[in-house]
Amino acid sequence: MTTPMDAGRTKPNLLDLDAAECAALVAALGFKPFHGRSLFKWLHKHGVIDYDGMTDLPKALRTALADTVSIRLPRISHTQPSTDGTVKWVLELADGQRVEAVHIPEDGRSTLCVSSQVGCALDCAFCATARQGFNRNLQVGEIIGQVWHAARQLGAAPTNVVMMGMGEPLANFEAVVKAMAIMQDDLAYMIAKSRVTLSTSGIVPNIYRLREVSDVSLAVSLHAPNNALRDQLVPINRKYPLEELLPACRAYLGGDKRRKITWEYVMLDGINDSLQHAKQLIRLLEGTPSKLNLIPFNPFPGSGYTTSSPERLEAFRQRLMGSGLLTFTRKTRGDAIAAACGQLVGRVEDRTRRNAGLLPVPVALPALGARLRHDGS
Repeated sequence: MTTPMDAGRTKPNLLDLDAAECAALVAALGFKPFHGRSLFKWLHKHGVIDYDGMTDLPKALRTALADTVSIRLPRISHTQPSTDGTVKWVLELADGQRVEAVHIPEDGRSTLCVSSQVGCALDCAFCATARQGFNRNLQVGEIIGQVWHAARQLGAAPTNVVMMGMGEPLANFEAVVKAMAIMQDDLAYMIAKSRVTLSTSGIVPNIYRLREVSDVSLAVSLHAPNNALRDQLVPINRKYPLEELLPACRAYLGGDKRRKITWEYVMLDGINDSLQHAKQLIRLLEGTPSKLNLIPFNPFPGSGYTTSSPERLEAFRQRLMGSGLLTFTRKTRGDAIAAACGQLVGRVEDRTRRNAGLLPVPVALPALGARLRHDGS
């Protein structure tokens, strides 16, 4: 027997639609398209998910919408605040899977870290999300639903969104691009394009694709200055090595001298943090407009890694700064609630640890960071 809840899940989810698609839907129901833009605005700018609350829509349209489509949001199953002001929300999806979103307040800005997949298939050695395996991509409504909830919880839309939560955003290309466009829409969250950042481990073909359809800020999880070490830390490098990644990143900037690629570099004690590694990094990034974020490793059970000492990290940073590389040490936020970079886990029913076509044939990886080479070669 089909229950009302089951019936609602079979209907299209309005949160999967952008403004143009809402207008097309309303027109298909026999009403003026401008009502579709109002519908979109009610959903996102005002956060109204009850058709009766959309008071400027004709009653007949509201009835037709209730019969035709549904509004399905992820459910906040748990809210976990930290002493530093960071808040982690665990969101349960319709199929029982859980993902995590993190809000990081700062002076003059409000940053939301958003997930794009249930788990991740890319197996980065130092990431807790990768240990959970991979289940599926998030739908548009499940991605934008994280922003919807944040705006309601905070009383205003975040000023910044970073696609740096669970998953590899460029492995869920269409849904992520569409969700980011909704974030920027003036009828929705009005987040400036420069304040939406997509972080990728380096799926090179989709960096070129992204350039054609979006101009959000690009961050790349680099973590090593040479292919040998990056092959071990970031396995997607075996398919798309540095000599392919760097040109794609430069192409993404399109010659715009005002823009830079943000490189994320997790500092792993004795693994990638020597002055020799710093010299290799300087040579690697020469000619690429860059900003480098050094990230103290955030430990999790069984990782096998430790973070670089403050002294070692600062010596590394100073060597990079001395060469003219704009380099920052990222302040760790949310680590007390496992909400810091690389710590998000959610709840993942692992279907496969490998997303077909994204990774090369598996090869043996070191079980612990201590087994990687330390000499920077």
